[in-house]
Amino acid sequence: MTAGRARTVFVGSGRFGLESLRRLRDHGDVDLVGVVTAPSRPAGRGRRLARSPIHQVADELGLDVIMTPGRLRAPDSIGEVLALEPDLLVLADYGQIVPSALLDVPYGALNLHPSLLPRHRGATPIPAAILAGDVETGVTLLQMDSGLDTGPIIAQATRPLLGSETTPLLGADLEVVAADLLEGNIGPWIRGELAARPQATAGVTLTRPLRRDDGRLDPGRPAVELERQVRAYQPWPGSFVDSPVGRIIVWAATPDADPSASRPGVLDERGLGVGRGERLAFDQVQPAGGTRMSWAAFTRGRPSIIGASIVG
Repeated sequence: MTAGRARTVFVGSGRFGLESLRRLRDHGDVDLVGVVTAPSRPAGRGRRLARSPIHQVADELGLDVIMTPGRLRAPDSIGEVLALEPDLLVLADYGQIVPSALLDVPYGALNLHPSLLPRHRGATPIPAAILAGDVETGVTLLQMDSGLDTGPIIAQATRPLLGSETTPLLGADLEVVAADLLEGNIGPWIRGELAARPQATAGVTLTRPLRRDDGRLDPGRPAVELERQVRAYQPWPGSFVDSPVGRIIVWAATPDADPSASRPGVLDERGLGVGRGERLAFDQVQPAGGTRMSWAAFTRGRPSIIGASIVG
């Protein structure tokens, strides 16, 4: 340790960990000696190499040691991290499995996970909370073990869900919740003032990485579930239907119990017939390759879409 502070390596790639990284840099109990993040990857239409959000902020903070291993489990990668002689690892939104050799540092490896564990373990907890219609979510600070988000809980913070959140907006809120949680608990953890408790065995749910076709709107499902999907699957994989005039991406929608709704799978002047005599009213849509617009504007330019069935 350096002057009583824990030599700490931050491990992360996505936006969820940005504020936590900033807080760690200035934390009195921490000596931030390195950052591990994803390698630069092609992005955008030009497919130019882009640094991860964490890499960008680490550069802005002037951090000297930034590692970008392709495989953290590779022996060379493990050796590079251990060469920093870390007392503590802090992980948030990394996307790779952390090898057991890095979990055994003196103060362990702590993970910031955006759900109230054991609910929504795994890769996509924020979309899962919206999709399930949960009334609250939050962030868990846990001590990592060899399982997938199964380690003992150090602390949790809750955030109510109002039923209007999208994944990007909720993720931005939870980024700050996570930083507050870490900032308030890392010192007591290092000083041995906190004890981690095992996770409950009841109420466990597991999420998985999302696939493109998960975004396809299923007209056999209730409108309320499809509206949650529209909010949950932003920005990727998005929510969409394939129509005779091409793919239509749905950015905002409203459940509508109007008895005049079209039968399931048929588009009408307000949206898509779904469920049992319901409609998913389309509030904002985007044709493939086009810009976002209201459903009314979309149908004015494509009147033949009214009464057409979706494809697939």
